[in-house]
Amino acid sequence: MTTKQPDWEAIERAYRAGSLSLRGIADKFDTNEGTIRSRAKKHGWLRDLSVQVRTATNSKLSREASRTGVTQREDAEIVEEAATEAASVVLAHRVDLAQWRTIANKLCHALQGIEVTEDNIGDFSRSLNAGVDAQLKVIKGERQAYNLDTEEGDKTVSDLAALMDDLSKEA
Repeated sequence: MTTKQPDWEAIERAYRAGSLSLRGIADKFDTNEGTIRSRAKKHGWLRDLSVQVRTATNSKLSREASRTGVTQREDAEIVEEAATEAASVVLAHRVDLAQWRTIANKLCHALQGIEVTEDNIGDFSRSLNAGVDAQLKVIKGERQAYNLDTEEGDKTVSDLAALMDDLSKEA
C-alpha cells in the first residue's frame, strides 16, 4: 500500500505565510506536525510573510464598499490594468513606426538612384525635403515609443534635424 506524498511546496507556502499554526497546516495537508517542523528546520523555512499577509488581509477587510456596492479594486490592479493598456498602445506604435521607416527608406533609396538635372532639380529638392521630414518624424516617433526621450536625446534629434536640413539645402 502506497501512501500519498504531501505537497511540500504548498506546505512551505502555508508555513511561510504564517496564517495557520503548524497543527493547522498538518491537518490541512494530512501530514504530521513534527514532520513539517523538521522539514522547515532542514530547509531553512522562515515564517517571514505573516506580517505582510496580516496587513493585506486587514486592508481587504477594511476597504469600504463604494456607493454602488462594488468593492474598490486594489491599487496594484488599477496600475497593472493601466500599464497593460499603455504598453499595448506603445507596442502598436512601434509596429506602425517600423512600417513608416520602411517607406522612408524606400524614398531614400529612390532618391539615391536619381540623376539630378536642371529639369528635375525642383522635384528632387521637394522629394528630398519630404524624405528628410519623414525620416525626422520616424526618428522622433521611435525615440518616444522606445522611451529614449531625454534631454540628451532631444538634443540629438535637434542636432540631426539641423544637419539634415543643411544637407537638403545643399542638394
